Amino acid sequence: MRAIVIALALTAGLISTSLAQTSAQTWPTQSIRLIVNFPAGGAADQLARLIGQPLSETFGQSVVIENRGGAGGNLGGEFVARSAPDGYTLLMSSGGMVAINPHLYAKMPFDPAKDIIPVASVARVPFYLVIRADSPVRDFKGFIADLKANPEKRNFGSPGIGSSPHLAAEMLKGMTGTSAVHVPYRGAAPALNDLLGGQLDFLFDPGIAIEHVKAGKLRALAIGSPQRSPQLPDVPTLDELGLTGFDADAVFGIYAPAGTSPDIVARLNKEINRSLAIAALNERIATLGNIAAPMSPEEFKERSRKDSDRFGAIIRERGIRAAN
Repeated sequence: MRAIVIALALTAGLISTSLAQTSAQTWPTQSIRLIVNFPAGGAADQLARLIGQPLSETFGQSVVIENRGGAGGNLGGEFVARSAPDGYTLLMSSGGMVAINPHLYAKMPFDPAKDIIPVASVARVPFYLVIRADSPVRDFKGFIADLKANPEKRNFGSPGIGSSPHLAAEMLKGMTGTSAVHVPYRGAAPALNDLLGGQLDFLFDPGIAIEHVKAGKLRALAIGSPQRSPQLPDVPTLDELGLTGFDADAVFGIYAPAGTSPDIVARLNKEINRSLAIAALNERIATLGNIAAPMSPEEFKERSRKDSDRFGAIIRERGIRAAN
């Protein structure tokens, strides 16, 4: 009797494996939802729309972008984590949800390390320190002098508490001994709009302000990346300006619910990396001030681990916490 039970179990396992392989081979047979866990107009949203188009053409199925912002990306992340692991619901997110939020929130609605899996990195996103063009501040030295002369009288915006731009500003304050009031928003675009409208004094921008800089509406004082940007080559890095080792770069990419077939993950990774090698797409990513960053799922996971160590240390040092 025991032998029969074991045989039936093995048969069921073989059938299940066979069905999973068949599903992966025929996938996709319907449209794919790409959830963006930040509002429309921000870096995650723009990158999702850029990568969604070639994937639609490759797979012969529409890639539908759906914005579910809130709670520092946790709302959209949880939605995907709770979705069926069938390859039809994916997530475009900054690395912050995986590398930052577990350090930031006393209680997470899901476990990013277990409930979602990295599929493919899309872009490395540097952050530009920008101010209004009508500001009397002319350069980074003057900017720091102004902050020191006006403690807690200047404000800055970010996409939310603990977001990469927020942490970039906290790194800046910590390394320069300055202070300023943080104003969190639900996305980078609303913060940028308020900077343009005069409600904010500065912010770290994920590239969406570049056209405003080129148009003379904003002034970029520095970039919080280890390298200068090809889009704004005259803007120095903060490392060059004396903040040795300053690196606030974030990696944006695609994630899937845990349990998604490895074959589907491998196919998605292959096609995303192939798309990133297309010159026209690469150039469009660059126009956003970002840098295409193809990686294997394993490389993407390791990058997230290193970012978690780096940003977790900043969060503990600055005592940053988000309300659940």
